[in-house]
Amino acid sequence: MRRRTAWRKPLASSSLLKDVVHRPGLTKTQVLLVCLDEGRGSPKAVKKIRELAVKAGVRRASKWNISQLLDAAKGLCRRTDLGWELTDTGSAHVRSIRAGTKAPRVVSVATSLRSELGKLRDPNVREFVEEAMACLEAGLFRASVVFSWVGAIALLHAHVVANSLAAFNKEALRRNPKWKQAKTTDDLGMMKESGFLDVLQSISVIGKNVKQELQNCLKLRNGCGHPSSLKLGENRVAGHIEVLILNIYSRFNI
Repeated sequence: MRRRTAWRKPLASSSLLKDVVHRPGLTKTQVLLVCLDEGRGSPKAVKKIRELAVKAGVRRASKWNISQLLDAAKGLCRRTDLGWELTDTGSAHVRSIRAGTKAPRVVSVATSLRSELGKLRDPNVREFVEEAMACLEAGLFRASVVFSWVGAIALLHAHVVANSLAAFNKEALRRNPKWKQAKTTDDLGMMKESGFLDVLQSISVIGKNVKQELQNCLKLRNGCGHPSSLKLGENRVAGHIEVLILNIYSRFNI
């Protein structure tokens, strides 16, 4: 009887796994994360993950560089002495995949944001982006808007300190004689974000059209960061984050 019971459970799990990994739009990494979630998320060696994927019908997985794909999925999984395992954020991500509730655009934006995460060298910025991704994948749209915006502003602050501090202070002082010369990112945080964007355009760090898009993002962030009756859908939030990815995260990483 023990053999029969041990045999039935993997069959049921494998059947469910097949249904999930063959859903349209899943990336290679998402397929691997779903496989990693099998068996209540117990740690798995690369060989086992590959075996699960191939047995579920994803035969192309036999040629994937699984370690490289999982290593790039920082925040979703980690390598331990016992093998690869999901993080809490990764488990939430897999649950949303299994539920099949995310729109294709959200999946695409989350994947792009995670790609940029691996390039971020500032740990503070990376932390904000990780939280923005976790909120997006969990359906916490207001929080995702706020965290993604804060991460973008933090990246711009760091860029100014590293590359344009003298020009920034000169323009800021021209606009406001009471401006105290900034030396650090914390000093830049003393300026209102709308004014910060104006100065960035004046010293040609960003263009006019980019500033206008960022102003729209700031308005949405303010609507989400303060008590209001504002309602948001996943596509609106995805659009907000997409603007930040294309115009900030992919351009001002230092």
